[in-house]
Amino acid sequence: MSANPDGSPHGRRTDPSLHPTSVSALVLAALIGAALGWLLLGYNQLFYKLTPLPWTAAVVLVALAVTEGYLAQNTSARIQRKPGAPRVEPLLVARYVALAKASSLVGSLTAGFSAGVLAWLVLKEFSEAAKSDVPTVATTLVASVALIGAALWLERSCRVPEQPDHKDDDSDRPTGRR
Repeated sequence: MSANPDGSPHGRRTDPSLHPTSVSALVLAALIGAALGWLLLGYNQLFYKLTPLPWTAAVVLVALAVTEGYLAQNTSARIQRKPGAPRVEPLLVARYVALAKASSLVGSLTAGFSAGVLAWLVLKEFSEAAKSDVPTVATTLVASVALIGAALWLERSCRVPEQPDHKDDDSDRPTGRR
């Protein structure tokens, strides 16, 4: 009755699937973050004058990037069943994928926010306070880009390698004839 191959009503697919993080989503998040950073400082300079920009964001982002880079290397070896690597738990891999997708989005938002703040500091404000915050914001920008890279690497490492399909290939099966 349904024209859809999986039998779902209204032509919608019902099988669960998880797709890789799209570059367009990361770019959109970065643009939103940049706009928020620019607008926050451009229209609310009182916020900037009351709060110095902290180094802790860069430290946390670098720690996350290093951790996810380690997880990516370790998980890739385990999924590919390299010698000496223990088996990988499927639920753990699903958690790593969720961590990677969330981290790439947070890294993209933070990179955009940092870029917006950096652009505002460089273009609009020439005070000593602004000059002293440029290294902090630039370091946060670099750390967030590193987090994006590590998160995308972790997401890629969690993919199951393609298995050759032996169902249709009868060349390996013994025929019983000589």
